[in-house]
Amino acid sequence: MATHIAPAFRNPLTDMSGGILTHQSGKSCAEFEMRAMECLEAYGVQRGRARCVDYLDDLRECTFQTKQLARVSAMRMERHRQWLAGERSGTDHYAPAPRTDSY
Repeated sequence: MATHIAPAFRNPLTDMSGGILTHQSGKSCAEFEMRAMECLEAYGVQRGRARCVDYLDDLRECTFQTKQLARVSAMRMERHRQWLAGERSGTDHYAPAPRTDSY
């Protein structure tokens, strides 16, 4: 995450495609990326790796969603454990879906 990818030479094509490897076009991770890059710019990449760990961890979590996916997996495993133990019936294994026009 803290590495900088720069082209060997610069031309209009590299300028137009420079935003492909960033999160600025999306809504969810743009702010995390800006905070991390501002911190890395302030301290430099070498010292920033030690000082900007929190910002880089937030960006990494927003990008890969490891904690969120682990939470969903744990909830699924708990529901499956309850179903195997007989605490839930087969029809009650998952919560009912909301109506299609509910939002």
